[in-house]
Amino acid sequence: MEEPEQLITDGKRIDDRKPEEMRPLKIEAGVLKKADGSAYLELGKNKVLAAVYGPRELHPRHLQRPDRAVLTCRYDMAPFSVEERARPGPSRRSREISKVSREALEPALFLQKYPRAGIEVSMEILQAGAGTRTAGISAASVALADAGIPMRDLVASLAAGKADDTIVLDLGKEEDQLGEADMPIAYMPQKEQITLLQMDGNFSPDEFDEALELAIEGCKQVYEKQREALSKKYAKEEKK
Repeated sequence: MEEPEQLITDGKRIDDRKPEEMRPLKIEAGVLKKADGSAYLELGKNKVLAAVYGPRELHPRHLQRPDRAVLTCRYDMAPFSVEERARPGPSRRSREISKVSREALEPALFLQKYPRAGIEVSMEILQAGAGTRTAGISAASVALADAGIPMRDLVASLAAGKADDTIVLDLGKEEDQLGEADMPIAYMPQKEQITLLQMDGNFSPDEFDEALELAIEGCKQVYEKQREALSKKYAKEEKK
């Protein structure tokens, strides 16, 4: 990738966004008939498909929990999702994102309602364009709600970061690779609870506070799109 001279020029980013502006977001719930719940999400160039299976009896039985369901998450990038073909199968990165995705989603779920059960969440990245972990978590949250699993709140996820010493929302590809810092978070707006916070790079204390506040505001925008997608799905079902 040819490095641009500046990531921000006259207050505008490479893709002509303002620092506090996120990429175009589209979410659709209930896109897969064979899954118990599903969602499709586009964020900028990211295209993500999330599916939920369960709750159902967990096998093998030694993995069961007598007091709650076991949530498993699988994040996977399709070989055709990036310019240089991704190697099929789990990688160290995909295992790490699978783990943090589970940790981000678990606080939203009433897992104790389903003892000895398993709930499987699959996040398939069909096209990658920076911010796939946050896009995957946001899509998975909608898929869980679509599956009818009781939730305390939806989990919305987005990143803030620093590019050219400016705090920006929802980093694009160049900002992600060439910027100074990146902070993906997951957030439950109604509960005002952060369920994931990671950081790569360096912020001053003031920059950290500014980035966190901006990321939370971004998550609230994602949350409205999540609610809208579920409302549209329910409205279609009522018409049938």
